[in-house]
Amino acid sequence: MNNNAADQPEQRYMPLTSNDYNIPALLVDTQAPLDALHEAAAYRIRAATQLLENIASHDNLQSNPALLQDFAQLCVIPLRDGCDLLDVLGRRLQEQLLT
Repeated sequence: MNNNAADQPEQRYMPLTSNDYNIPALLVDTQAPLDALHEAAAYRIRAATQLLENIASHDNLQSNPALLQDFAQLCVIPLRDGCDLLDVLGRRLQEQLLT
């Protein structure tokens, strides 16, 4: 039996890679409309970008490495979620091109 991921159908609900637990509670509906996937990804990426821009404008944060680490973690989660959504969107668009 071949267990190649390319040979298996995509599951309807895909766990987000930012889930930090064995049982995922946050899932992406891989069959959601393309515009919904795009908007969800864009929202998360814009939110992380805004936070990074705010951090970049504050000089006094450099003296507190723990605070910078917390801010970095706050950005990683929505950026990872956005990338997961863009991955699903990209696969769906590729499928449309091939059909």
